[in-house]
Amino acid sequence: MTGLVTTDGKRRYEVHRNWARLPKGMEFGPVSQLAVDGTGRVFVVQRAVPAVLVFAQDGAFEYDWHHPLLTNATGAGVHGVCVAPSGMLLITSFDSHQVLGFDGRGRLELELGRFNEPRWGEPFNHPTDVAVAANGDIFVTDGYGNARVHRFSSKGEFIAGWGEPGTGPGQFSCPHGIWISVEGKVIVLDRDNNRVQLFDVDGKLLDIWTGFVKPMDIWGDASGDLFISDQTPRIARVADGRIKGAMRGFTVYPHGIWGDSSGSLYVAEQQPSGVAKYTALAPDDRAPAK
Repeated sequence: MTGLVTTDGKRRYEVHRNWARLPKGMEFGPVSQLAVDGTGRVFVVQRAVPAVLVFAQDGAFEYDWHHPLLTNATGAGVHGVCVAPSGMLLITSFDSHQVLGFDGRGRLELELGRFNEPRWGEPFNHPTDVAVAANGDIFVTDGYGNARVHRFSSKGEFIAGWGEPGTGPGQFSCPHGIWISVEGKVIVLDRDNNRVQLFDVDGKLLDIWTGFVKPMDIWGDASGDLFISDQTPRIARVADGRIKGAMRGFTVYPHGIWGDSSGSLYVAEQQPSGVAKYTALAPDDRAPAK
C-alpha cells in the first residue's frame, strides 16, 4: 500500500496520486475530465494536443489521438467526456461549441452542433458535459454560455431543451456536469448555484440537493450510489438524496471523476494536472452505520 487510505463511509480506498504514467519526455496539458470504457481503459481528455490520452488499468500509457474538430484558435478546447452504453466516446468541445462522438481510436461517428458557431439558447454555447441514457438518448449541459440542458436522440436528432439563467428552481448558473441515474433521472450539477438539480427526461424538476461547494463532476455506480466532486475540495458519496460520506485532503481540484466495475474511482485533477486512482478495498466495517 502507499500508506494513503481513505473512506467514503461505505468502502475504503487506497489513494494513488500521479497514477497515470506518461512516456519519458511527455507531459500532461491541462487535464479536464476522464471516462472508463467496458474493457477498463481510461480515456483522459486534456486541453492540449493530443486531446485524448488512453491508459490501461494499471496506469500504463497505451496510446493517444487527436481530431481536428477538437482544436480551435486557443488549442484543444475539450471539457467533458463520457462513454455511452454503445461504447461511443462523447466529448464536449466547449470552445468550438460542439459535442463529438468517436470510437476508441478517434474515428468520428457523431457530430452535434456546428464548429465555431455558438448559439444563444440553442445548441451550443460552450457546452460543459454530456451523458447518455440507457436508450441511447444524449443529454448535454450547455453551461458556460447558455444555461440549458439539451436532449438528442441516439442519432443526434434534437428533441428538446430546458433551463434559463437564474437561481430559482429549474434555473441554472453554469450547469457543469450531468449524469443519468439508474432510475433514469437526469442529474445536473448546477455549479455556481452550489446545488444539484434532478429532472425527468422531459425536463420536469423532481428535486434539488444542496450542501455542495461548486459541484464539478458526477459518476454513478450500478447500485445507485453517486460520487460528486466539488471545490471543497472533496469527493462526496450520495445515496437517497443525502451525502453519506466524503473524502477530502487527497486532491486539490477534482475537475472530473469516473469509476470502474470494481468500484475504484479515477479523478482528473488540476493544479497540478494529472490523474489519481482511488483503488477500492474491502468494505469499511469500521465506518459508522449510515
